[in-house]
Amino acid sequence: MKHILIVDDSALIQSTLRTLLAKRSDWAICGEAENGSDGIDKAQKLHPDLIVMDLVMPVLNGIDATRLLKRLMPATPIVMFTTFADMHIKNAALAAGVRTVVDKTDGTATLINSIQESFVAELSPSCAA
Repeated sequence: MKHILIVDDSALIQSTLRTLLAKRSDWAICGEAENGSDGIDKAQKLHPDLIVMDLVMPVLNGIDATRLLKRLMPATPIVMFTTFADMHIKNAALAAGVRTVVDKTDGTATLINSIQESFVAELSPSCAA
């Protein structure tokens, strides 16, 4: 069972993702947070296998939260799910440690594929020489 933490300030997005991701028998939602600071606290307490992170949130945005989380929990993959997925944002998110950026307009099927790919990449051996 893979445990996922949802970090998004929209209650509607949290609810939609909770319902959608919980349909997978091998995934479970271990927690939800409404801002980056709360997300960091919950990630440290819950030790999720993956975090779905929004970009624009009060208190601490997704890029800054990712930077901190990658220092604290470097092995935990983070998938950014945002409405602001232009090339500048994608590059900043990837530089902060996000595994992939999914534009919310691409839909939840793209998000599910990105989560699945992140779990597969986590299990694959490194190709570093």
